[in-house]
Amino acid sequence: MKIIGAGFSRTGTYSLKHALQILDYQPCYHGEEIFQRPDHVKIWARALHTMPNWKSLFSGYQAGLDSPVCFFWREIRAVFPDAKVILTKRDPNDWYESFEASLYQAMLHPQRAPVEFQPALVMARALVLEHRFAGKFEDKGYAIEIYNRHNESVEASFKAEKANLLVFDVSEGWQSLCEFLGQKIPNTEFPVTNSRQQFNSTLIE
Repeated sequence: MKIIGAGFSRTGTYSLKHALQILDYQPCYHGEEIFQRPDHVKIWARALHTMPNWKSLFSGYQAGLDSPVCFFWREIRAVFPDAKVILTKRDPNDWYESFEASLYQAMLHPQRAPVEFQPALVMARALVLEHRFAGKFEDKGYAIEIYNRHNESVEASFKAEKANLLVFDVSEGWQSLCEFLGQKIPNTEFPVTNSRQQFNSTLIE
């Protein structure tokens, strides 16, 4: 693992995934991967009580981001200490509205999703809504406080090694990302993907 994403879902993580793959950091482990890997659903479901074997889980992957990776970024980096960390961020109110209208609805009503996706959504509901947000995501002020507290904690962890953390808004495009990774800017537009409409068309029937 060369790159660990510490940003919450709905902060541009899917666009970042595609950008990293264009830069040849592939394959990249993103939350969507779990929908294709039923065996990983059980691993993540146990993660709050039994830490996964990170080297085994991420075998073959060069990068990992999105939920649930972002909740365990410290534990993962302890196993991959040379990995750089990217914290995707966006305006907190925009983040909440996007999360509430898409991922929250999918996790709240997993039965609306295609059958093969439902186990992953049930796992995510327990890990994200019930644990991370203590069952209080509908309290916007509380949810945003959790979001801000997470971001502040990540940034505070890198005061002594700022060169290994990029705080990134995907609207910035290639420049800061490529500088951080020591890569040349590709001759292609920065990917903009997974709008809430695209997300809902995939997961909510």
